[in-house]
Amino acid sequence: MIPMADGLRIKELDHVVVRFSGDSGDGMQLAGNIFSTVSAIVGNGVSTFPDYPADIRAPQGSLTGVSASQIQINDDSDQVLTPGDRCDVLIAMNAAALKTQIKYARAGAIIILDTDGFGTSNLEKAQISNPDYLEELGVDRDHVVACPMTQMVEECLKNTSMDHKSILKTRNMFALGVVCWLLHRDAHLVEDFLRKKFQKNPQLAENDIKVFMAGYHFAGNTHASVPATYRIDTRKKHPGRYMDITGNKALSYGLIAAAEQAKMRLFLGSYPITPASDILNELSKHKSLDVVTVQCEDEIAGCASAIGASFAGAMAVTSTSGPGICLKSEAMNLAVMDELPLVVIDVQRGGPSTGLPTKGEQTDLLQVLYGRNGESPVPVIAPVSPTDCFEAAYWACKTAVEHVTPVVILSDAYIANGSGAWRLPDIGQLASIHPHYAPKEMADHYTPYIRDEKTLARYWAIPGSWNNGSGKGFEHILGGLEKDSVTGEISNNPENHDKMVRLRAEKVARIPVSHVRIEGDEDAELLLVGFGGTYGHLYTAMRVLLGKGFAVALAQFKYINPLPANTQEILLKYKKVIVCEQNLGQFATYLRSKVDGFVPLQYNEVKGKPFVVSEIVDYCIKVLEE
Repeated sequence: MIPMADGLRIKELDHVVVRFSGDSGDGMQLAGNIFSTVSAIVGNGVSTFPDYPADIRAPQGSLTGVSASQIQINDDSDQVLTPGDRCDVLIAMNAAALKTQIKYARAGAIIILDTDGFGTSNLEKAQISNPDYLEELGVDRDHVVACPMTQMVEECLKNTSMDHKSILKTRNMFALGVVCWLLHRDAHLVEDFLRKKFQKNPQLAENDIKVFMAGYHFAGNTHASVPATYRIDTRKKHPGRYMDITGNKALSYGLIAAAEQAKMRLFLGSYPITPASDILNELSKHKSLDVVTVQCEDEIAGCASAIGASFAGAMAVTSTSGPGICLKSEAMNLAVMDELPLVVIDVQRGGPSTGLPTKGEQTDLLQVLYGRNGESPVPVIAPVSPTDCFEAAYWACKTAVEHVTPVVILSDAYIANGSGAWRLPDIGQLASIHPHYAPKEMADHYTPYIRDEKTLARYWAIPGSWNNGSGKGFEHILGGLEKDSVTGEISNNPENHDKMVRLRAEKVARIPVSHVRIEGDEDAELLLVGFGGTYGHLYTAMRVLLGKGFAVALAQFKYINPLPANTQEILLKYKKVIVCEQNLGQFATYLRSKVDGFVPLQYNEVKGKPFVVSEIVDYCIKVLEE
């Protein structure tokens, strides 16, 4: 604790978790985004989790319409990997928000309330019967910061031209001001952010700034009824240029970078679907980089248009979520049979059917591996964090055009909408990309399934051109019917089909991927295994267990098909292995099919929510002590 001249103390922390909550129209996501951005600017590590309902606009004040944004910041820009299990500061803009979100607050957390959102009608909508709502909900009064935010915002902007409805929408800025004072955030950084965001409407920016500063000064003048404020200094900095980036935006940037590196035109054929729509929205902004985006009439058309673009020589991509993968599967099969480069992005959400559109799961794994007719192998990569999505997209594009194959990126809603502090890469240091074009020497004797002897990738000829040449001598036909491995003509020959099926599978199996890395105690008694976006929670759980004296290690899989060459060695090395996944055991089933004698324990949840680190820790301790 550091004493201040006015008696208030500054509590120095290595991390803090803040959760904004209110109605879907209260701007909680924007407030969280601003807070995470200004924290990233000063060098803090950042991890975010937007938790919003599927309703387009639920009834105001209802329990089902609460939207929340949780952010963890810490003192090392490379070490915050989750948005935290429980928050240290909870902002609740109305009774429904407090009732549904108090369970995410740790004991002793500071609770910031807009008391104007706790009137009789608000309590009725939130199904709170006791006028003393703090008592009914079990909230510690000593840690409550009560602010009549609505009244103060109305007073703050009463002499402006804003209508009353617009004035009420600025309450999120007042709450942000209180939080920024409490955590010693630089108010000028917020002002700069707002002026840049609303540069086309400077008056709106100035009104937001006015309300933000009102909240900031209210907290400073009243000390916000708290015994101490929090400060998280950046103790370990990693030089570079950073930005706060979501997983979907990182995927988009990775696609653009790969197309630029390969000297190809990027094409996205897509149909809007939560939680993948941001990829279409982001790529549509980059026409200056020769990016072509087509919002198609349905999922089938989105995939089919991308296949057509691939045949014409583009870096072709289609994006969707689980329901869209079901619809795209026939077209994906065509890309497998034609052996055309195609990147398919699946941002997983809760299912089946329309399920939980705004919540994340890992339940599409077996679908992307096997969910097509016939033998139709495709490489599958699962990014492990929002910032890792850039590298995953880049690798997927590189693999698609160098090995002439469809590739699936298996993301999920948690990492797609979550964000982290991303260090911008040096473009000159990115791996080179060399599309597997047919060489000029093949003119006049080219057939579409002539293959590279090492990789088994077929040579890719672009109709009408050969690297800006005439393309003469490379005429060929592709299609959904099986082709002869030599002539490329339609073939029903059983031996030829058997050969082509095995060649397509072996081509995928030969794609080089990085070895899976062991983190923690390599000689551990217990190995945690996961894939994709659960990495942050599993890594954090491992660190907690190591701190408690348990011998634990972690193997997080990013490459699913083909699996890393050292997979069997690692999985059979440890006495106890727990496969942790947000489904009912799909990855464990897949690993058992690939590794003889592998019999893991399983930790499975299908809640539409990220893992809770403390629950994983408790389960592992139970296993270790048995």
